[in-house]
Amino acid sequence: MEKNHNVSRRQFLTYALLGTGGFMAAGLIMPMVRFGVDPILQADAEEDMIDVVSVDELTDVPQAFDMEYEQDHGWHVEQVQETVWIYLDGDEVVALSPVCTHLGCTVNWGTDPDNPEQFFCPCHFGRFERDGTNIPGTPPTEPLHRYDHEVRDGRVLLGNPSPQV
Repeated sequence: MEKNHNVSRRQFLTYALLGTGGFMAAGLIMPMVRFGVDPILQADAEEDMIDVVSVDELTDVPQAFDMEYEQDHGWHVEQVQETVWIYLDGDEVVALSPVCTHLGCTVNWGTDPDNPEQFFCPCHFGRFERDGTNIPGTPPTEPLHRYDHEVRDGRVLLGNPSPQV
């Protein structure tokens, strides 16, 4: 005797709702799992340091140096080039981000004829002291960000920029 394998309408709707609900639950859970696991898979911070310049090339006047690194976006790797301002303050190496903290324009050293010993942002006339401190009364509300750095074998290695607070 042959069995009847027909699916009732009630069974079909149950299976369809279970499948749709499972798909939606996976869509919600996968980003949370990725968020929790991703920091474990990151490389050490020490490996993220980028060799930029020899200490012998530095002076007490801020100089612009280019640094290149690969940035992994997950689906592709991009070659990124950034500029950083580096100078010697006594024996200490100071590395400042060229990004204005007002609206993100690029600051330059000594380009304002009225204030040649300051960083100047040409977009909104923001000014910063040599150590990156913002000048009161100008648009920027916080100092230029400083790069984490270390000197190894006479070379300056830079990490990520962080706010000076």
